Amino acid sequence: MEYTQLGRTGWQVSKLGLGGAPLGGDFGETTDREVEDVVHAAIDLGINFFDTAPLYGQGESERRLGLALRGRRDRVILATKAVMRGESYSYDNTIRSVEESLRRLQTDWIDLIQLHELESCGEEMARNETLPAFRTLLEQGKVRALGVNAGQLGLLLPFVQENLVDTVQTFGKYTLIDHTAAEILFPHTRVHGTGVIHGSPLAMGMLADSPAPFLHKYPAKLQEAERRKAELAFLRQPGPGGLIQSAMRFCLGCPDISVTLTGTTDIRELTRNASYCDGKGLDPEIEGRVLSTFKGEAML
Repeated sequence: MEYTQLGRTGWQVSKLGLGGAPLGGDFGETTDREVEDVVHAAIDLGINFFDTAPLYGQGESERRLGLALRGRRDRVILATKAVMRGESYSYDNTIRSVEESLRRLQTDWIDLIQLHELESCGEEMARNETLPAFRTLLEQGKVRALGVNAGQLGLLLPFVQENLVDTVQTFGKYTLIDHTAAEILFPHTRVHGTGVIHGSPLAMGMLADSPAPFLHKYPAKLQEAERRKAELAFLRQPGPGGLIQSAMRFCLGCPDISVTLTGTTDIRELTRNASYCDGKGLDPEIEGRVLSTFKGEAML
């Protein structure tokens, strides 16, 4: 397992982290025991960064992760988010959301608290309500670092440029078929020392040839993904999921990304992805070829 520093937090984190959505059953039914097994396997593989949210399984991901980490809490960097989708990002509600997360996670502190879905919150509410609540929790010792998450890269820039947070998290914006984060986000996080957490390195399953079910509502996106994948056929290995290794190494080898998240309850899949944390990214010539393809072209 490779480790790197998470921005200016000073924490040494595994380049591969475990994402919490599947732990809550968002991508298929699972059990407390299955989650415990995959969490323990992750720790044994050297993974020390775990990312969850109240939204995942409507609290089930946090509850199960809390159960699985009993006796192991001090071995991991634990990140969660606030607030639940559909609820207010007000100061009081943010405090309440984090207190509920602490109870579900069975811990006295959260290492990294992140504003979930900046698109839903809005910049004004984030500045005037959510982040002040986070700072209160920081002063109380209930959280140790602050982050903000968004799918739209441009929304993150003011928070990076003004050093309002320690980390940012986005998803699907540094993949083989959409690497716009390299042009829009990374030049700023690099200058300001902001840690970057990146989710969905397989582009919501599209690079694994098994798109997330909800994507079937967007046929144009799936069609565009297939077109782009065809241009990357030189990277494909034989068999199903032939782009997975290249897709994972592309993200794990990026010096601007502190943590790449894998979301799974399958120990074999977790072990496979961890095997790519061996310091071997894509060949520089191949990486350059990928980065020159679809440059500046976000997915639909």
